[in-house]
Amino acid sequence: MVKRSRSGRLAPPADEVFTARSRKPVPHEFVLEALAPLGPETRPLFGCLAVYVGEKIVLALRDKPGPSPDNGVWLATTEEHHAALRPDFPSMRSIEVLGKSVTGWQVLPADAPDFEEAALRACALIRAGDPRIGKVPGEKRKQRRTTPRDAR
Repeated sequence: MVKRSRSGRLAPPADEVFTARSRKPVPHEFVLEALAPLGPETRPLFGCLAVYVGEKIVLALRDKPGPSPDNGVWLATTEEHHAALRPDFPSMRSIEVLGKSVTGWQVLPADAPDFEEAALRACALIRAGDPRIGKVPGEKRKQRRTTPRDAR
């Protein structure tokens, strides 16, 4: 028998009312396990999963279906730190989907032969408090806002 709600619409079967919506699997979940001592938080970010430690965004995890050069672990860093990070992460490069030749964000590509090792090395640097990885979101914008308009 089909049940209707008070508004006359078809009501879902009782067993569907209480089923939880399935969530997407966490991409590269081993990264969160490696950062667990820091109590990381995650939030969606441009189709990725952003990883925060305290107020800093430190990583983004991406694993879109099909081949993609940007799948992997994205490092939140700045251009000034690229050269210093390169010896630790030889496969590190700028993220293609962002459309610039060089970006502050860098990716440890999932298809690199040393991907898991590199991702765990990044986690170790984050746990050690390495200042080259991590950004406080909106930090530059806040600095600009504190400048009086007359001074521009």
